[in-house]
Amino acid sequence: MVTSRPDTLWFTRCPVPTATGIAAGQGWLAAEFAADGIAVRSLQESGTGEVRGEHFRHRLATLFREGGNVPALWARSGGAPTRLVGLTWIEERQVIVARPGSGIEGPDDLKGRRLAIPRRAIEIDFWRAMALRGFDGALRQAGLTLDDAVPVELDGDVPGQWEAELTALREGRVDAVYTKGAVAVEAAARHGAEVAVDLDSFADRRSRVNNGTPRPITVDQRLLDDHPDLVVRFLAVLLGAADWAANRPAEVARILQTETGSGPAGVAGAYRGHYHRGLHADLDDLRLTLLAEQEEFLRRHGFHDNPVDVTTWADPAPLAKARALVPRLPFIAQEQS
Repeated sequence: MVTSRPDTLWFTRCPVPTATGIAAGQGWLAAEFAADGIAVRSLQESGTGEVRGEHFRHRLATLFREGGNVPALWARSGGAPTRLVGLTWIEERQVIVARPGSGIEGPDDLKGRRLAIPRRAIEIDFWRAMALRGFDGALRQAGLTLDDAVPVELDGDVPGQWEAELTALREGRVDAVYTKGAVAVEAAARHGAEVAVDLDSFADRRSRVNNGTPRPITVDQRLLDDHPDLVVRFLAVLLGAADWAANRPAEVARILQTETGSGPAGVAGAYRGHYHRGLHADLDDLRLTLLAEQEEFLRRHGFHDNPVDVTTWADPAPLAKARALVPRLPFIAQEQS
């Protein structure tokens, strides 16, 4: 229970474009709750690994999480009392890369090929989940399944994102690697890998359903029950941050260099078009349907055991109330004056 007014609200986000990251970086979350005497703190800045681990487990009663759906679904399946209060969808360059001259030029060319499937010794192996789902999305565009290719298990516990997979590709131990995001753009370039299948190019959005698409915003049920006003205000700041970002592509790109840990080339390569206008959370039927499909895929492949009913997990009320508060936010009101 969170009966008394909390003195701290925690938040966590993944190293990707999020309204949470922007709102925290601009100081808007701290400012919103300062008059209440409530501190707003990031798990990533916590001094203890146990606290930082709640990014995956989500057992802190005052935690807001905007991050990948694999850990969020895993935590909910395992009994974490979370509620889904928003979903975002941001295209972040999901591609299958191969060696130059590999002959892989489309999804059908993946048939019979060796696909890099990493394994990492972490509580919930979202890296493995991303690879399986990415290849699944590509293969289905050619009427194929994962059974039509050859999975190659790799030890992913090496320094650097994508390094185990891309090293195996360069050395000829695998034929194709799934990658996504800004760091992957730079890593693939270092290893001389080329885009063989661009999942972003397909009209079928289902080809890109993965850990970050759609990306959930979750909150503990106890905080929502005892202090719903805090949840609504927090979400309002996120919506306001998304409004702010929609008109500032250059500023958002600079922020993302810090958030993702990559340089300008990585950010520009991963986040194209009008991505900066897509940071708004929603709980529309399409996003919920795609998340339900992701839940079924993950459960079928053994990433969690107990089914998660996405529809009953979602609570649209806080987000609906938050939308009405956005015009009253000081940093939004100032822009409109």
